[in-house]
Amino acid sequence: MADHMSQVVVLAFDNEIDAGRMRDDLMQMQREHLIDLEEAAVVVKDEKGKVKVNNEESLAGSGALWGGFLGLLIGIIFFVPVFGLIVGAAVGAIAGKYGGAVDHQFIKDVEDTIKPGNSALFLLIKEATTDKVMDGLKKYKNVKVLKTSLSKEQEEHLKQAFAK
Repeated sequence: MADHMSQVVVLAFDNEIDAGRMRDDLMQMQREHLIDLEEAAVVVKDEKGKVKVNNEESLAGSGALWGGFLGLLIGIIFFVPVFGLIVGAAVGAIAGKYGGAVDHQFIKDVEDTIKPGNSALFLLIKEATTDKVMDGLKKYKNVKVLKTSLSKEQEEHLKQAFAK
Protein backbone atom coordinates (compact mmCIF):
# COMPACT_ATOMS: atom_id res chain seq x y z
CA MET A 1 0.00 0.00 0.00
CA ALA A 2 2.99 2.30 0.00
CA ASP A 3 1.75 5.16 -2.09
CA HIS A 4 1.93 8.93 -2.11
CA MET A 5 -1.80 9.34 -1.52
CA SER A 6 -3.21 8.09 1.77
CA GLN A 7 -5.55 5.15 1.43
CA VAL A 8 -9.08 5.16 2.84
CA VAL A 9 -10.23 1.77 4.12
CA VAL A 10 -13.57 1.08 5.80
CA LEU A 11 -14.13 -2.39 7.24
CA ALA A 12 -17.49 -3.58 8.59
CA PHE A 13 -17.97 -6.25 11.25
CA ASP A 14 -21.09 -8.22 12.17
CA ASN A 15 -20.55 -7.58 15.90
CA GLU A 16 -19.81 -4.65 18.21
CA ILE A 17 -16.29 -5.62 19.33
CA ASP A 18 -14.10 -6.72 16.41
CA ALA A 19 -13.63 -3.24 14.92
CA GLY A 20 -12.10 -2.08 18.21
CA ARG A 21 -9.98 -5.19 18.51
CA MET A 22 -8.64 -4.79 14.97
CA ARG A 23 -7.89 -1.11 15.65
CA ASP A 24 -5.92 -2.14 18.74
CA ASP A 25 -3.99 -4.71 16.68
CA LEU A 26 -3.24 -2.08 14.04
CA MET A 27 -2.06 0.36 16.72
CA GLN A 28 0.40 -2.31 17.91
CA MET A 29 1.53 -2.81 14.30
CA GLN A 30 2.06 0.94 14.06
CA ARG A 31 4.34 0.79 17.10
CA GLU A 32 6.24 -2.00 15.26
CA HIS A 33 6.48 0.23 12.14
CA LEU A 34 4.48 -2.19 9.97
CA ILE A 35 1.80 0.39 9.19
CA ASP A 36 1.61 4.17 9.26
CA LEU A 37 -1.92 5.26 10.16
CA GLU A 38 -2.92 8.89 9.83
CA GLU A 39 -6.30 8.32 11.44
CA ALA A 40 -8.31 5.43 12.87
CA ALA A 41 -11.84 5.46 14.23
CA VAL A 42 -14.24 2.77 15.38
CA VAL A 43 -17.98 3.23 14.94
CA VAL A 44 -20.31 0.97 16.94
CA LYS A 45 -24.06 0.86 16.42
CA ASP A 46 -25.52 -0.69 19.56
CA GLU A 47 -28.59 -2.94 19.65
CA LYS A 48 -30.85 0.13 20.03
CA GLY A 49 -29.32 1.73 16.91
CA LYS A 50 -27.37 4.39 18.80
CA VAL A 51 -24.06 5.24 17.13
CA LYS A 52 -20.91 5.63 19.23
CA VAL A 53 -17.59 6.80 17.82
CA ASN A 54 -14.32 5.68 19.37
CA ASN A 55 -11.50 7.68 17.86
CA GLU A 56 -7.80 7.20 18.39
CA GLU A 57 -6.20 10.51 19.29
CA SER A 58 -2.68 9.30 19.91
CA LEU A 59 -1.59 8.72 16.33
CA ALA A 60 1.78 10.32 15.68
CA GLY A 61 1.41 13.80 14.26
CA SER A 62 -2.33 13.65 13.68
CA GLY A 63 -3.47 15.83 16.56
CA ALA A 64 -7.15 15.92 17.45
CA LEU A 65 -8.74 13.25 15.31
CA TRP A 66 -12.37 14.26 15.37
CA GLY A 67 -11.58 17.35 13.31
CA GLY A 68 -9.82 15.25 10.70
CA PHE A 69 -10.90 13.51 7.55
CA LEU A 70 -12.43 10.48 9.25
CA GLY A 71 -14.36 12.66 11.67
CA LEU A 72 -15.90 14.53 8.77
CA LEU A 73 -16.65 11.31 6.93
CA ILE A 74 -18.26 9.64 9.96
CA GLY A 75 -20.23 12.80 10.71
CA ILE A 76 -21.61 12.86 7.18
CA ILE A 77 -22.61 9.20 7.27
CA PHE A 78 -24.11 8.88 10.74
CA PHE A 79 -25.05 12.32 12.04
CA VAL A 80 -26.05 14.49 9.08
CA PRO A 81 -29.10 13.80 6.92
CA VAL A 82 -28.07 12.55 3.48
CA PHE A 83 -29.61 15.52 1.72
CA GLY A 84 -29.05 19.24 1.45
CA LEU A 85 -26.23 21.53 0.48
CA ILE A 86 -24.00 20.87 3.49
CA VAL A 87 -23.68 17.18 2.69
CA GLY A 88 -23.19 17.86 -1.01
CA ALA A 89 -20.45 20.40 -0.31
CA ALA A 90 -18.74 18.19 2.26
CA VAL A 91 -18.81 15.12 0.01
CA GLY A 92 -17.47 17.25 -2.83
CA ALA A 93 -14.64 18.53 -0.65
CA ILE A 94 -13.72 15.03 0.50
CA ALA A 95 -13.92 13.62 -3.02
CA GLY A 96 -11.72 16.44 -4.31
CA LYS A 97 -9.08 15.93 -1.64
CA TYR A 98 -9.12 12.14 -1.53
CA GLY A 99 -9.48 11.21 -5.18
CA GLY A 100 -13.16 10.33 -5.23
CA ALA A 101 -12.87 8.02 -2.22
CA VAL A 102 -16.33 9.08 -1.05
CA ASP A 103 -19.57 9.42 -2.96
CA HIS A 104 -23.29 9.31 -2.19
CA GLN A 105 -23.45 5.58 -2.99
CA PHE A 106 -20.68 4.92 -0.47
CA ILE A 107 -22.62 6.81 2.23
CA LYS A 108 -25.71 4.72 1.46
CA ASP A 109 -23.68 1.48 1.46
CA VAL A 110 -22.25 2.24 4.92
CA GLU A 111 -25.68 3.20 6.28
CA ASP A 112 -27.19 -0.02 4.86
CA THR A 113 -24.37 -2.24 6.15
CA ILE A 114 -23.87 -1.00 9.70
CA LYS A 115 -26.94 -2.43 11.43
CA PRO A 116 -27.69 -2.43 15.17
CA GLY A 117 -25.13 -4.70 16.84
CA ASN A 118 -22.48 -4.02 14.17
CA SER A 119 -19.27 -2.01 14.10
CA ALA A 120 -16.93 -0.52 11.51
CA LEU A 121 -13.29 0.49 11.42
CA PHE A 122 -12.45 3.62 9.45
CA LEU A 123 -8.77 3.97 8.52
CA LEU A 124 -6.66 6.54 6.75
CA ILE A 125 -3.43 4.70 5.94
CA LYS A 126 -0.26 6.49 4.87
CA GLU A 127 1.62 3.28 4.07
CA ALA A 128 1.91 -0.31 5.18
CA THR A 129 3.92 -3.49 4.85
CA THR A 130 0.86 -5.18 3.41
CA ASP A 131 1.83 -8.85 3.73
CA LYS A 132 2.85 -8.55 7.39
CA VAL A 133 -0.22 -6.48 8.27
CA MET A 134 -2.58 -8.94 6.56
CA ASP A 135 -0.90 -11.89 8.31
CA GLY A 136 -1.62 -10.20 11.63
CA LEU A 137 -5.28 -9.64 10.76
CA LYS A 138 -6.18 -13.10 9.40
CA LYS A 139 -7.87 -14.05 12.69
CA TYR A 140 -10.79 -11.74 11.90
CA LYS A 141 -13.72 -13.41 10.12
CA ASN A 142 -16.78 -11.99 8.39
CA VAL A 143 -15.08 -8.67 7.63
CA LYS A 144 -16.69 -6.71 4.81
CA VAL A 145 -14.57 -4.20 2.89
CA LEU A 146 -17.02 -1.36 2.35
CA LYS A 147 -14.95 1.18 0.48
CA THR A 148 -11.39 1.98 -0.25
CA SER A 149 -9.32 4.27 -2.38
CA LEU A 150 -6.99 1.35 -3.00
CA SER A 151 -6.23 0.13 -6.50
CA LYS A 152 -8.58 -2.63 -7.71
CA GLU A 153 -5.76 -5.15 -7.22
CA GLN A 154 -5.03 -4.00 -3.65
CA GLU A 155 -8.73 -3.99 -2.76
CA GLU A 156 -9.21 -7.49 -4.19
CA HIS A 157 -6.22 -8.73 -2.17
CA LEU A 158 -7.75 -7.24 0.98
CA LYS A 159 -11.15 -8.81 0.29
CA GLN A 160 -9.58 -12.22 -0.37
CA ALA A 161 -7.62 -12.02 2.87
CA PHE A 162 -10.88 -11.68 4.81
CA ALA A 163 -12.84 -14.24 2.78
CA LYS A 164 -14.02 -17.30 4.69
